[in-house]
Amino acid sequence: MTTVDSLKSAPAHPIHAMLAAYPLAFFSAALVTDILYVNSPQPQWSNFSVWLITFGLIMGVAAAAAGIADALLNRGRPRRHSWLHSLGTLLMLVLALVNAFVHSRDGWTAVMPAGLILSAIVALLALVTSWAGYALCSVREA
Repeated sequence: MTTVDSLKSAPAHPIHAMLAAYPLAFFSAALVTDILYVNSPQPQWSNFSVWLITFGLIMGVAAAAAGIADALLNRGRPRRHSWLHSLGTLLMLVLALVNAFVHSRDGWTAVMPAGLILSAIVALLALVTSWAGYALCSVREA
């Protein structure tokens, strides 16, 4: 048995699934802090949003790298909905990067209206891609 065959027969590692939970949490929390900023006189909420978006991007890239490594090893039959998950994740990360630049501006315009809209779209994409990714993992286990 070659090394490649032993890797293909090895049980799936949960690293991708564990890392994928972080962007969902960070991007959802960034949406919450944006809403708090809009409804509060405290400018610190905007700073929290920038940091949450940044950490969401870092963990999203780490999860994407683990997912790509997992897909390249192709442990089992190909899954037909994996491209939806991959393209959704790529779109989420690109929009999150744009959102980070929007949030880096000063004052009210850092969040309203573009930052809040982008945060809502990114949080929704994080939810959808996480759901699709966990569905792929449950299909793998079956």
